[in-house]
Amino acid sequence: MNNTETNDIVTVEKYRRSLRFLMLALSGILTGICLVIPKIGFLEWLTLVPCALFLLTLASKDGLRLRALYGYGVFFFSAFYLVNFHWFVNLYPLDFIDGMTKGAALCVVIAAWIGLSLFQAVQGGLVFVLAGIVFRSSACRRFALLKPFALAGIWAVYEWLQTFGWWGVPWGRLPLGQSEYLVGLQTASWFGPYFVTFIIVAVNACVALALADKNKLKLSCIVAAALFVFQYGAGTVIWFSHKNTGETIKVAAIQGNISSHEKWDTSSSQKTREVYEQYTREAAKKGAKIVVWPETALPYTLSKGSSYYRFAVDIAKENNVTILVGAFSRDENNAQYNSIICFAPDGSSLDNVYSKRRLVPFGEFVPLRSLIETLIPPLAELVMSGEEVAQGEGAQLFMLDEGALGSLICFDSIYEELTRESVIDGAQLICLSTNDSWFTDSAALYMHNAQAQLRAIESGRYIVRSANTGISTVINSRGEVIAELDPLVDGMIVEDVYMRSNKTLYTRIGNVFVYMCGLAVLSVIVCDVCSRILKKVKKK
Repeated sequence: MNNTETNDIVTVEKYRRSLRFLMLALSGILTGICLVIPKIGFLEWLTLVPCALFLLTLASKDGLRLRALYGYGVFFFSAFYLVNFHWFVNLYPLDFIDGMTKGAALCVVIAAWIGLSLFQAVQGGLVFVLAGIVFRSSACRRFALLKPFALAGIWAVYEWLQTFGWWGVPWGRLPLGQSEYLVGLQTASWFGPYFVTFIIVAVNACVALALADKNKLKLSCIVAAALFVFQYGAGTVIWFSHKNTGETIKVAAIQGNISSHEKWDTSSSQKTREVYEQYTREAAKKGAKIVVWPETALPYTLSKGSSYYRFAVDIAKENNVTILVGAFSRDENNAQYNSIICFAPDGSSLDNVYSKRRLVPFGEFVPLRSLIETLIPPLAELVMSGEEVAQGEGAQLFMLDEGALGSLICFDSIYEELTRESVIDGAQLICLSTNDSWFTDSAALYMHNAQAQLRAIESGRYIVRSANTGISTVINSRGEVIAELDPLVDGMIVEDVYMRSNKTLYTRIGNVFVYMCGLAVLSVIVCDVCSRILKKVKKK
């Protein structure tokens, strides 16, 4: 082989490598955009095709090292997460942190956006590695149609694993891209959100298999179409068979439009009192029996006898309503909690307090603090109240004459097990208090609300969502937003909701489907390893 031929081969290989990266970047970016702009979420049924095509054509080859495959995976997920977390730029200039310069703020915002995206991508790259291992198994080599389902199962398990530990942030789940097409999400009430992920990935991968293998063209297309039809067919059946049971009650969500940039300023305390008193009074006049205030609507510790405690007591009593107040609380060890405190119409407060169960890294606590203080000191100063928050425990339902209320606070709502735990304990209505004011009117607000829509479908419960600066919504048990207040305005929404007691199949069985996916993937790997060992033994 002469030098010209060698150079031609090198050039062709570089071209192929560039094409691979282009395919993965396009796939990751387009899939991320579907989550950010769910109105075009129908494209999500095809946006993963380039990614799946890459895996089907290359991951099966023994010549491609798993290390290289991992690198491709990190690249794909980096493109995906950079789109998903783009709204971090709205934190700039971090003027709610004392002494933060614009230069330091820029560094922190970039570190948060790019750092979190890469951190998640480093974990996501393992999806490609596992796909390579499974695709090279004897079972997948013999039955090519197993590959799309193997990839779907691996992806579903990956999304589920993100719910464990502070390092996993399950923000970029594929079902969120379908929040404008709720019929297709209804199967989450049967088998959970990971089943929806499984179907989306499987459809994309079957289309990719049709493109990669002409011998499997017809069969792959039939399977892809069957999965899509099942998803929407089953969703239609669930949608139209859905029945509301139980009593109705009027609830209100108050949106004070007092952002994090001003709520910690003591000069805003009078405005806080006036806004929440005014809208609670108006909600009561419209017949509301339960009024939900946002997360840390009163950014103070509400100890009995304090002025803000008496303020909440007086409003509940004067308006004859139950108020769920977002504030701080402390235990006997003086640990601080981000909490919801319930004030009854008679002016008393319920003994139990709901405290946030999933805390925001770098917002409410600093993981690996000593390391962060050494590497990126400004990042260690992001704790919103200046003091780290302790993690709450248990659903802590509020038992009222009208029924049992379950609470969630902000970050809690992206973890399905917390809502499920509340419903298992008896919650008939979920009240969600949140503070998304850090991100003004960016896509983050709508993506966060889409998480609540998914929780409503899974649990079969109405959700009343009160946000400091928006968006505040009331979501029915099919995931429909039936009342909404735009961001960056003050106001309230009052709506009739059902106090539901029935339990969805998903509430009863939990994530059994994702366990089955994990077991199936593990079985393929174990069987293949055992088969190779036996072959080596026979050769000897």
